[in-house]
Amino acid sequence: MATHEQILRNDEINNMQINGLIKQPKVFNNIFRAFKYRNYSLYFTGQGISLIGFWMQQIALSWLVYHMTNSEFLLGLVGFSNLIPFLFFTPLGGILADRINRRRILITIQTLSMIQAGILTYLTFTGIINIGYIIGLSIFMGIINSIEAPTRQSFVTDIVEKKEDLGNAIALNSTMFNTSRLIGPPVAGLIIAAAGEKICFLINTITYLAVLISLFSMKIIPKNKNNQKTKGLKAFQEGFNYAFSFKPVKYILFLVGFVGLMGTPYIVLLPVFAKNILHGGPNTFGLLMGAAAFGSIIGNIYIASKTKVIGLWKIIPYATAILGLGIILFSQSTVLWISLLLLLLTGFGMILQMIVCNTVIQTIVDDDKRGRVMSFYSMAFMGIMPLGSLLAGFMASHIGAQSTLLMAGISCFLAAFIFKNRLSVFDSIVINETEN
Repeated sequence: MATHEQILRNDEINNMQINGLIKQPKVFNNIFRAFKYRNYSLYFTGQGISLIGFWMQQIALSWLVYHMTNSEFLLGLVGFSNLIPFLFFTPLGGILADRINRRRILITIQTLSMIQAGILTYLTFTGIINIGYIIGLSIFMGIINSIEAPTRQSFVTDIVEKKEDLGNAIALNSTMFNTSRLIGPPVAGLIIAAAGEKICFLINTITYLAVLISLFSMKIIPKNKNNQKTKGLKAFQEGFNYAFSFKPVKYILFLVGFVGLMGTPYIVLLPVFAKNILHGGPNTFGLLMGAAAFGSIIGNIYIASKTKVIGLWKIIPYATAILGLGIILFSQSTVLWISLLLLLLTGFGMILQMIVCNTVIQTIVDDDKRGRVMSFYSMAFMGIMPLGSLLAGFMASHIGAQSTLLMAGISCFLAAFIFKNRLSVFDSIVINETEN
């Protein structure tokens, strides 16, 4: 039993905590410090709602394609169609992001995305949807997204005023992306089972309003664009020379491109695992996507709590190795709960690698070249992914989905080892650039 003095002492401590005399842990504040910026809070909310609808559409579209065709190759072809524009149109997006008001670009892109989702909804409701329409709409959406990607990446610097909070904002953006990926797929699975894919497409169309409202509500002071008079081809060459003569950026781009080719396309084969290996339906597919997303959220929170960029790059090879190991083990699993745990590990490794690469690049590059450098980052990841999706679909149709992912995981593991051997040169250059 507590003594009278102990009770009084406890009361005194509680009063000191309430009055702020004893400081509370700062971990929570560090993780969410980017929310002190009004524009960022608006963007986070609107984009978060929209992304839930986006992931619902992605799940519904993948399931619809596989249900219609029962073809791993066509499943990979649709993924290829959606992502191949990144290889050709992303540089244009980077040049525009360095020249034009980024909020206006995003408003235009989000409006076009809503139109695309609306067309898909109409075709599905009327029953005239076919694989040709799906591929055409996927290419259109890919063009939109390829222009939007570098703009969205560099837009963070417009809505987060202090550079020291930039890494936190990028991590929170990724958390938002993966939280929506955690929510959207399971909900989509339930809706597909109950009412069909068309309802998911309709919901996605409506949710684009949220991000449009948030963009229109922002108050942003325009920044001077120093390179507005530089012609397109020269601007592209200038950005290319800058990115690939800067060794830390070059090494990251090569690694991200390789993982985009071999590692990330595991996602395109998840419907095959859900249906043929785990013997489930759309709900199982949604659970698999949700597990990977949950692992990604854990990785996001870990990175968001970091307050310094210096030394962060040392995580990259270990994150890549975790991704490879997760894919290897998942490829051999035939039990649902084990597969979910392994996808959690895979999602953790994948997002850890992606967000650290993104944060390091955004922190060390010059502001007037940020859009173009991020366009190369998007090309390395999203532009190579369609080739990976096509390759994964082709290999799976010949040697099976399990063997395909086994080879992919081993490749990522080897890439992690190679990158780790570059860290000695990488460290000295990044430290100098960051301190400048």
